Amino acid sequence: MVRILIFAAVVSVALMIYTLIECSRAPKHLVRSLPKSAWAVVIIILPLVGAVLWFILGRPINERNQQATQQTAPDDDEDFLRQLEVWRRQQQREADAKAREQELKSQAKDSKDNDSTSKPKPDDSTGSNKPSPKPEDTDSDTPDAKA
Repeated sequence: MVRILIFAAVVSVALMIYTLIECSRAPKHLVRSLPKSAWAVVIIILPLVGAVLWFILGRPINERNQQATQQTAPDDDEDFLRQLEVWRRQQQREADAKAREQELKSQAKDSKDNDSTSKPKPDDSTGSNKPSPKPEDTDSDTPDAKA
């Protein structure tokens, strides 16, 4: 029985110290029901009851936990909408880049086809690409022929 009382006293003191530290670290404007100094007095005078009352009535409400439990629709979340807009712009840029790439490929193919059809291929049937020599003038009336 004595061991249980010692254990209860140790737990009570530990809980009182924890509650006093939490009370002193809480922002003054967020403490509920009583001022911080009044809560410190209640915690010291009534060790177990004061600690329990602090957790129930005086402790500031954690806003992060409250926001996590409060669910909102995706279209109410500004960060989600901003990220959605960024994603949409990125998709549009990618689609534009693909369209430009396809257009450039088709233009290159068209210009290649046009070049090959407009330039005649050399005729290799004669065996050489040299022009045929000019026939010599055999006119006897020219001054060169008389000389």
